[in-house]
Order: sequence, then C-alpha cells, then structure tokens
Amino acid sequence: MPFTLCTWNINSVRLRETLVARLLQEEGPDVLCLQECKSPVEKIPLEAFRALGYDHMIARGQKGYNGVAILSRLPIEEVAAHDHAGLGHARHIAGRLENGVTIHNFYVPAGGDEPDREKNEKFGQKLDYLTHMRDDFHANRPERAILVGDLNIAPREDDVWSHKQLLKVVSHTPIEVEHLAQVQDAGDWVDVTRQDIPDGPLYSWWSYRAKDWEAADRGRRLDHVWATSDIAGAAHGSRVLKSARGWDKPSDHAPVFASFDL
Repeated sequence: MPFTLCTWNINSVRLRETLVARLLQEEGPDVLCLQECKSPVEKIPLEAFRALGYDHMIARGQKGYNGVAILSRLPIEEVAAHDHAGLGHARHIAGRLENGVTIHNFYVPAGGDEPDREKNEKFGQKLDYLTHMRDDFHANRPERAILVGDLNIAPREDDVWSHKQLLKVVSHTPIEVEHLAQVQDAGDWVDVTRQDIPDGPLYSWWSYRAKDWEAADRGRRLDHVWATSDIAGAAHGSRVLKSARGWDKPSDHAPVFASFDL
C-alpha cells in the first residue's frame, strides 16, 4: 500500500484552516501530521477536511498552545498518546494504519531561549522530554513505524544556516543534538529525509523576525521524518515544500513530505 505522508507545524490549525485545505487540495498527502494545533480537539475544523476526503482524525489538543493531530484519507486507529516527562502537554499522538504501520506524531518542547537548565526551566523540560522518549523506545522497541514532527532540533551542521553561530543557540546545541541522537538510536530510527537528500543545506523553519526570510535564508531543519530500519528502505521522494512558507499569513514552518511503498 503506497502512501505519502506530510508533517507540518501549522502554528494554529483554526487560524490557518485555509492553508491546511490548500495543502490537502494541491499536494494530496494520504496522511497529514500537524503540530502546534493550538486548539481543543472538538474545535479542530474536521468537517472542512472531511469535505476534501480526509475522513479520519486522531488528535490531542489544548486551548491556545501545543496540540497534535493526524488527518488521514486512510483508516487509522489511535494506539498511544504519551505525556513524556509528565508535563501535562498535548505533544504526542500515535496511530496505526491498516497495513500495520504505526505513525508517531511528536511536538518536542522548544526549550526557551537560554540553553541552561539551571537558568531556564523550559530547557530542562526539553531535555527531560527527550530522555523519556529515549527510555520509552528502549522499553518498547518500535517495528514498522514512522516518527514525524517538529522535534525542535536541527542536528547536522548543514541543517542550520550557520553551524558556528548557532552552537550556543537553543535547537542546535551539542547537548540537544546528543539527546536527539540517543532517541534515534533507542528506536533504531533512520532519518528518512537525509536518506533521500544526503547532502547540502536543508531547512524547514524560517523565523518570522526576518524582514525577507527567503532572501536571508537563515533556516533550520526542525521538522523530521524518521522510519524504523525494517521499513526505511521503502521510503522515497522526500522534500520540503518551501513555497508554503511564503503563503499568505503562513506558519513559520514548511511542510515536509515522504512517500512509502509498503
């Protein structure tokens, strides 16, 4: 069952309902994983998405912040929703397709501005969240699984516009990169995007602060698609839809796609 999956930090699904609809109409992914929905589940505009053929949704929501959802044209059954590190945040949802593939949708905490857990509680929460992710994958080794989402870490030097200038900036610090690597190792996850696009700069997020984000191109690759090694070889066609960052009233993240022949 071949299918195409997309992950997108939408930064308010209700505020950007028309952008989600545009993506569904123009790109037609079989599965769309959204993060930072900023909405209770019952207020997500599901009827508008159903009208476009996306009859299935699993989600966890909160008013005004966090929130994750999976919209699908394919039947999907909820199998987990973890509250890693006990933060009480809606940051994870997992569902299983009829072909047995489990899709994990994560929104990892951003971590604040100061990369020091003693000075910045949010940074400590981010590291703790990643540690709990690692421990869960150690305890429950995933098989035939895909992990997507805004992981809020750009791990490689060419995942940021300036490795040297961002080494002490939250999202690219060595301790965050190490924590993410431990999560990846614990689940035997393969970075599908970099499997398909191994070389060169690759970004999925550009700050709202830039006057001309496209000209400056000071991006970071914060949004990821991983697959367990038993199905990673079936992945192909990875891409970032950079043009969506230039849509009217956009999210600061661009959608990331991958296809799987399973």
